[in-house]
Amino acid sequence: MDRATTDVLICGAGGAGLVLAIDLARRGVEFRLIDRLETPFAGSRGKGLQPRSLEVFEDLGVLPRILERALPYPPLRTYMGDAVVDRPMSEWVEPGPAEPYPNTLLLPQNLTEQALRARLADFGRAPEYGVALTDFTQDDNGVTAELATGAERERVRARYLVGADGGRSFVRQALGLGFPGQTLPGRGVVADLKVDGLDRGVWHIWPRGPGQMIGLCPLAGTDLFQLIALLPDEDAPEPAPDDLSHWIRSASGRDDLVAHPPEWLSVFRTNARLAERYRVGRVLLAGDAAHVHPPTGGQGLNTSLQDAYNLGWKLAAVLNGAPDSLLDSYESERRPIAAGVLGLSTGILARKGGELMKRGRETKGLDLDYAESALAHDARSAPGAVNPGERAPDALCRDREGSAVRLFDLFAGPHWTLLGYGAAPPEGLPAEVVSYAIGVGGDLAEIDDTVRRAYDLQPGTWVLVRPDGYIGLMAETGDEAALRSYLEAATAPTCVPT
Repeated sequence: MDRATTDVLICGAGGAGLVLAIDLARRGVEFRLIDRLETPFAGSRGKGLQPRSLEVFEDLGVLPRILERALPYPPLRTYMGDAVVDRPMSEWVEPGPAEPYPNTLLLPQNLTEQALRARLADFGRAPEYGVALTDFTQDDNGVTAELATGAERERVRARYLVGADGGRSFVRQALGLGFPGQTLPGRGVVADLKVDGLDRGVWHIWPRGPGQMIGLCPLAGTDLFQLIALLPDEDAPEPAPDDLSHWIRSASGRDDLVAHPPEWLSVFRTNARLAERYRVGRVLLAGDAAHVHPPTGGQGLNTSLQDAYNLGWKLAAVLNGAPDSLLDSYESERRPIAAGVLGLSTGILARKGGELMKRGRETKGLDLDYAESALAHDARSAPGAVNPGERAPDALCRDREGSAVRLFDLFAGPHWTLLGYGAAPPEGLPAEVVSYAIGVGGDLAEIDDTVRRAYDLQPGTWVLVRPDGYIGLMAETGDEAALRSYLEAATAPTCVPT
């Protein structure tokens, strides 16, 4: 068997695996991204992209490809006997300086992953399909993995292994980690198909009794609808194509609708489960391998993407010599988020009638924080309304030439960002920290007070923004000890000047 070496072996080329691969690629980290499937996932399953995920995609350079095809969610049209009720799934919010993407967009999961693969190709990299992880062992220095590609066998040595291999994760099971939670009653069907004669401007919903409905949602970027339905009983067989057509005609009362055979179909049980741990030595879990959610609220894919976004910069830093404890913060930050999402998704699932489809700000991901993390440190004498551990808002500035600049433009990339509000940043910062002075005589002048209002800042404040766009440290001007102590704990020692 051949023996190869890489820094990170990523098992699973879905959304989480692809985001992690992109983040590692832009940091120059060696990796392999494998998937046991012979071809990419072909279905629409996780079709909702929440605002925080759009911000992540902007930083990763994926957003232009997403916006080419994604659309806002269409209005919900519910058929209640002879009555037809149209209403939005959520209230439209106008973009603002602090939140440039405040609304959820619709794009089938396969097209989202297609955009991620295209971005990965920009770095000259691609997933390896048809490659299965069959076994692995680990020691203090790395992981030895056995891979199978058809009849061929390969042994790979990696410094870390990340299991992003779905709800039935081989990696999680091989680690012997529990996956406690619950399997909810009933089975559902989701399918992608063409339906002739049906208005594509709305999401059609036909209630069929308590806890039952058929929905047909037009899929952005395609000529398909996503069908969602519940099977009539636990033991019902998987539906045949003719069954779907019958369901649609029966629910709608319209014989003129022509449903074509599905291009993708999945029968599923609704699970709410959370892995006992996210890390065992040099093996970590991400995405559905670590948590599975009911589809209500559109949280599963988005939570998975943000797992990888949290993990990527930490893996790169530790590989470059940062303290190993930095990787422990991955579980301590992301596992509570997943637990909260489980509660949110199951709570939405328990809603009655039209309330089931309503979505509020709680689903958008903009208010999730790591305030309890060891990486959130406030060295100010008087904390404000915005604090370390929270998402760093966007805001508008002008550079010395008078051109408009967004803070998100400054944050974009694999670096840390230090903002000196009404104060100059210190000299001799690590190379991975990019700094800006905002205020009179500084690099930037804010527009319409947007920085102060977004961050609730007083002049003479330093704000250190992590590579994943969360505030790590807030300190008063001149407190270099707090700043350098923080960086020593979160970056490679060689990057912090003496």
